[in-house]
Amino acid sequence: MTQRAGTDDVTTETGQGGAARAGGLSAAEVAVRVARGEVNDVPVRSSRSTADIVRGNVLTRFNAIIGVLWAIMLAVAPIQDSLFGFVIVANTGIGILQELRAKKTLDGLAVIGEAKPTVRRDGTPTEVSTSEIVLGDLIELGPGDKVVVDGRVVEADGLEVDESLLTGEADPVLKQPGDTVMSGSFVVAGGGAFTATKVGREAYAAQLAEEASRFTLVHSELRSGISTILKYVTWMMVPTATALVISQLVVKETGFKNSVARTVGGIVPMIPEGLVLLTSVAFAIGVIRLGRKQCLVQELPAIEGLARVDTVCLDKTGTLTEGGMDVTGLRLLNGADEAYVCKVLGALGDADPHPNASLRAIIDAYPDSEDWRCTEALPFSSARKYSGAALSEGDGQTSTWLLGAPDVLLPAGDPALGETDALNKQGLRVLLLARASGELDDPAVVGKARAAALVVLEQRLRPDAGATLAYFADQNVDAKVISGDNAVSVGAVAGKLGLPGADRAVDARRLPEDRDAMGRAIEDGAVFGRVTPQQKRDMVGALQSRGHTVAMTGDGVNDVLALKDADIGVSMGSGSEATRAVAQIVLLDNSFATLPSVVAEGRRVIGNITRVATLFLTKTVYSVLLAVLVVVFQLEYPFLPRHLTLLSTLTIGVPAFFLALAPNKERARPHFVRRVMRYAIPAGLIAAAATFTTYTLAGSHYSGPGALDAETSAATLTLFLVSLWVLAIIARPYTWWRIALVAAMGAAFLLVLAVPWLQDFFALKLVGTTMPWAAVGIAAAAAGMLEFAWRWVGRRFPA
Repeated sequence: MTQRAGTDDVTTETGQGGAARAGGLSAAEVAVRVARGEVNDVPVRSSRSTADIVRGNVLTRFNAIIGVLWAIMLAVAPIQDSLFGFVIVANTGIGILQELRAKKTLDGLAVIGEAKPTVRRDGTPTEVSTSEIVLGDLIELGPGDKVVVDGRVVEADGLEVDESLLTGEADPVLKQPGDTVMSGSFVVAGGGAFTATKVGREAYAAQLAEEASRFTLVHSELRSGISTILKYVTWMMVPTATALVISQLVVKETGFKNSVARTVGGIVPMIPEGLVLLTSVAFAIGVIRLGRKQCLVQELPAIEGLARVDTVCLDKTGTLTEGGMDVTGLRLLNGADEAYVCKVLGALGDADPHPNASLRAIIDAYPDSEDWRCTEALPFSSARKYSGAALSEGDGQTSTWLLGAPDVLLPAGDPALGETDALNKQGLRVLLLARASGELDDPAVVGKARAAALVVLEQRLRPDAGATLAYFADQNVDAKVISGDNAVSVGAVAGKLGLPGADRAVDARRLPEDRDAMGRAIEDGAVFGRVTPQQKRDMVGALQSRGHTVAMTGDGVNDVLALKDADIGVSMGSGSEATRAVAQIVLLDNSFATLPSVVAEGRRVIGNITRVATLFLTKTVYSVLLAVLVVVFQLEYPFLPRHLTLLSTLTIGVPAFFLALAPNKERARPHFVRRVMRYAIPAGLIAAAATFTTYTLAGSHYSGPGALDAETSAATLTLFLVSLWVLAIIARPYTWWRIALVAAMGAAFLLVLAVPWLQDFFALKLVGTTMPWAAVGIAAAAAGMLEFAWRWVGRRFPA
């Protein structure tokens, strides 16, 4: 295989023996490849497919159980005893619709945020979507670009590629024409172009890279906690339901259809069928709400994850400051001539085809002189902290120049460093222009550099950054500013934004290498400068090793490794392709102020689902216990399905929907299962005990025809009042709408008791006054026990 960069006769392995030309493929050649199916058709989805959403909501274990019970009830009982089935259908439909709305939002935002590689076709650079790349396409690369398909380098200008996401090797690899590049790697310095040699499903490495860089699943305590709860519920349900079936159908000598109805009435409420639905709906609505604020959530549990974060690491450039900069001054050193220095800066700006923000500001301030040209270039690297170029001057002279961090290019104690520190304390960024001798790619070139000028740049602060930092401080979330810039300059910028501890900026080159010692140092500090990309990753790991949940925000290629390792990675929409690919959350409008909304949305989901789960599992506990008591005492089950459908709707279903979507600013706490069960178990025990007490008293009070209906009505009254009191406790702290919600549920039950046709429909009729008032009294005593248990559990088993 022969390759000469920049020529028209570069032969590469395209799978068809095609030729990669400097001008790329022609439109006709692209059409031929599309017709042959040589297209990069690997689907990259930011959300589940419609079929997956429908399948996930319909084909569940509990839906199967309820479906069978519903079919039985439709066959043997009046329609009102089959209402629970219609409720499940409605719930499933709501879940599907909300997830489809969330999918539409996600897919729309994903198109906006999608990386569009630049390919050369017919000699013209053109942006195309990743799926439109064909075999043999010539794809251009610049700093921060992600390699989207496998290929072979054709052009290289100081091209350095980070392959750590694929190989684990931290050091960037310098690529030359003829070298292979793998999908999933990304450019950290320089530029070039490569020919696509493997696309679509042909590229096994592309599949591995996509899995590694895009779908590292965020741990969701909520998701795993609910799975654990449902597993325990299933274990409790199977033996209890089996015993209940035998008890009602074999032991009791009542009508077959009535026994079946009461058996189903005992099994259905054991199933917390709405819990999973409300969780997915809460997440879906969160995605839709955040989508309206141009926030792309690439993985649903990331909303929850950011709410649990206790430390957020912020990259300064592009996060606290806007991307652009302005040159505000030029300080000449060692007798340098200003006009000559300006020409050098102009030529350096023209030498880099992929300038960063600092160099763009220099290009704007110092136009290139036409008679100067670059003969060799060293692109800027975050690890190196400088760039360079060998220049041919207009008069035939040649010179070599470096542009970068003064404290890297100058020896300690150099007088220019004092002036640099003074400027850094004002929050200004300072670059040093130095004349060098020797080879650019020789690390020793720094030691031979002679300072010529300091270039002073002013960074534009984000107007919303101060308020966002204040929000995190108010929410007890530690903010750590981690930047590759000079520590003093970073501290001054953070100080302007009111970050506590900004006056004690730390130079990361002095951090200990031991992970535990590094973690302690990071906990004590707030601002860190001169941080290398690998150090950012190490700092995130050090904080995690000390029990912190860490979010990392960034937009540059130097942030990719830390974003990948953080619990939650947040990228700016204007960030590099690589940062957007590994982040779980992308702020498409580049607004740092969106982060509090993400945190608030996560807290709403976690806090409210915890409340709602307590309601659902209280019902499960009292249903299982009632079934056990009925089996032990050889009694008929007290309820028909219609009774528990009514109770579930008024004390759980409707209130849970409102409570799950209400604002909630309570900080997310761990141990979801323990916090739910510590309240649900005592509440369920008290509800079951009170209901069974009323049922057995009513059994001794009533006799003759209709006695069972009267006993059921009294037990239903007690259970409703106790469940309503559980709801009243869960709804705290009270607001006007929460009080109105509890009152409305109570009023709806009274309406059923008062309207004759509703009494008949739900088979609820209180007989006499003695037993109904006894039922109320038992419920009142149970409410007192609930209040005591609630306070005792809170003290005895703190979350």
